[in-house]
Amino acid sequence: MRVAVFDTHSFDRRALEAANQQFGHELVFYDTRLSEDTATLARGFEAVCAFVNDRLDARTIAALADEGVRLIALRSAGYNNVDLVAAETHEIPVVRVPEYSPYAIAEHTFALLLALVRRIPRAASRVRDANFSLDGLVGFDLHGKCFGIIGTGKIGAAVAHIAHGFGCRLMGYDPRPNPELAELGLRYVGLPELYRESAVISLHVPLLPSTHHLIEREAIAQMRDGV
Repeated sequence: MRVAVFDTHSFDRRALEAANQQFGHELVFYDTRLSEDTATLARGFEAVCAFVNDRLDARTIAALADEGVRLIALRSAGYNNVDLVAAETHEIPVVRVPEYSPYAIAEHTFALLLALVRRIPRAASRVRDANFSLDGLVGFDLHGKCFGIIGTGKIGAAVAHIAHGFGCRLMGYDPRPNPELAELGLRYVGLPELYRESAVISLHVPLLPSTHHLIEREAIAQMRDGV
């Protein structure tokens, strides 16, 4: 199969070429992002491989169909950049990465959180300058704090387990509660209560119309200072 791979970097090429050794597809890599204007690059290809910044709206998909594309393969778990109705109309299947490691993402979440809470970037910068002042570097304990998690799917659940290990009190919000998190003491509440009570709020939701601008002026106004 001939595949046009859009929005690529050197690491994409290395990984895809290595994975392709056992399949033998013909991969052609483009640095440019996929859109209606660049869809002509897919002429003569049976499939395109797209990433999160490629724009696969109705016009782009129609253009791909005109060029003979019969498969859209996403190298991402999210598909909010794809007009699925248009893909169905043009009878082009869309496939995606089922998931990334939820543990890697959850652990990275805490790496970022601890860097923020403990002022690690600022401290590292001072040490490089031989400045050992502690002024402004005092953070706060996570232990005993209320940790709010919006979205308790696989990633949110992994975050809950780590936060529980830090001794946090857990609150969660999800239209589909995860009953297994009850053993961690996680309590499901409405968003207003979660905003009001949480010292830390961690979001793990897909980009959908219902989650677009989930954190906006009104939500921030309900949060405690310094959240």
